[in-house]
Amino acid sequence: MEILVENVSKQFGNFIALDNINLEIAKGSLVTLLGPSGSGKSTLLRAIAGLEPPDTGKIWISGKDATYQSVQDRKIGFVFQHYALFKHLTIRENIAFGLNIRKASKNRIKARVEELLELIQMAGFGDRYPSQLSGGQRQRVALARALAVEPEVLLLDEPFGALDAKVRKELRTWLRRLHDEVGVTAILVTHDQEEAMEVSDEIVVMNKGQIEQVGTAAEIYDRPATPFVMSFIGPVNVLPSNARLFQNNQFDTTSPEVFLRPHDVAVDLSPTASGVVATVSRIVHLGWEIEAELTLEDGQQVRAVLSREKFDQLKLEPQQKVYVKPKKARAFPQYATV
Repeated sequence: MEILVENVSKQFGNFIALDNINLEIAKGSLVTLLGPSGSGKSTLLRAIAGLEPPDTGKIWISGKDATYQSVQDRKIGFVFQHYALFKHLTIRENIAFGLNIRKASKNRIKARVEELLELIQMAGFGDRYPSQLSGGQRQRVALARALAVEPEVLLLDEPFGALDAKVRKELRTWLRRLHDEVGVTAILVTHDQEEAMEVSDEIVVMNKGQIEQVGTAAEIYDRPATPFVMSFIGPVNVLPSNARLFQNNQFDTTSPEVFLRPHDVAVDLSPTASGVVATVSRIVHLGWEIEAELTLEDGQQVRAVLSREKFDQLKLEPQQKVYVKPKKARAFPQYATV
């Protein structure tokens, strides 16, 4: 085990940022801390980094108690949302900065910098300055600088948050490949569900200073442990359990609410045994799939996601009458309040 967080809590005034957190992160894995603003994910990352000492609990790194260890002694590399590159230094000099601080030999520095320029696919950019690079290129340089000192752990705090959607998508793919090549233990903080699901070995879903669930992307999407995870990971319809949509279907309705993914809503033009009548309120074209906003007879609003093939088959139009039924739904009776 590379990182072990034991009973860690942190409070700022009356605000509880971390509430008795326990977490294990395996050596060589890429783990994402995912949650909304204020969930505690950045505070946990800062506690692991040594930038924010916990009020209670312990943090172990590589089998050593690092709870009160200095940042420098933890052998950690950092990459933040804002690249923080030195504007007056070339790309090669930026990457070499940490090695120069550690007084590595000139030959070692030169070899390591050239190796990393190749690794981040910027071999011809070493003599340029940050102002001559795109945002995506600067973030790759920031990653290379963090990796130059061969950290035991790499911490990434919203590293792609300042970039546009297309560049973020490209860098996510690149980061996953880079991690597979380097093999360093990495912790990524993000509020972007798609980003977390695309790059992570495991995802730690956080909410209000606590961990809601730890698992692979498939586990947390297909088998969410709590209503929060179900509603936070991917789109979902949240309906009262007494909605007419569920009356003719065998779902657990002992909870006040039932969660239904848009892609689990079946839409037909003809009546079905367990289908209910709905009216198409709006159609949203999302490229490779279509989202239909539907209004049920009892006034409930439901979103359904259809493949382009299914949409072309149905030829849906606004105000059209259709028949819908849930293919799969989830309830969480253990979280029901009396």
